[in-house]
Amino acid sequence: MDAERISIAQTCLNAAHENSLSFPEIVGKLIAAGFEGYTVDYRRSTQTFYLPDGENTMLDMPTSSCHVAATFDAASVEALVRWAQANGPEYSYKAFCEKVKAAGCAGYLVSFLGRRVVYFGRTVETHVEHFPK
Repeated sequence: MDAERISIAQTCLNAAHENSLSFPEIVGKLIAAGFEGYTVDYRRSTQTFYLPDGENTMLDMPTSSCHVAATFDAASVEALVRWAQANGPEYSYKAFCEKVKAAGCAGYLVSFLGRRVVYFGRTVETHVEHFPK
């Protein structure tokens, strides 16, 4: 993958953790750069960005002391997604990550083509969230 796309991916990852760009803004930047999606892996503290031709880049996320709970609580994950979508003054992506891991979310897959996010637990239980229209 070329250095410019890796830089865009890193900028978007940093912006999420710094709360300097919203999810829709990050998605827009990644789509404009040609990405088709990405995966967040909370157990490895990595985020992998994918191009349509199969090229990808894996970047390290900031680590956290919060571990992924054994049981996946889909209702809590959904409530946390609504909290993130509301983007209120108390919201931060760091807090979202910690709370969603406590709800048993091991990671999530974002598909720009499918316009959805699939949140998954350690036992591969899932919650699917479609992009708002």
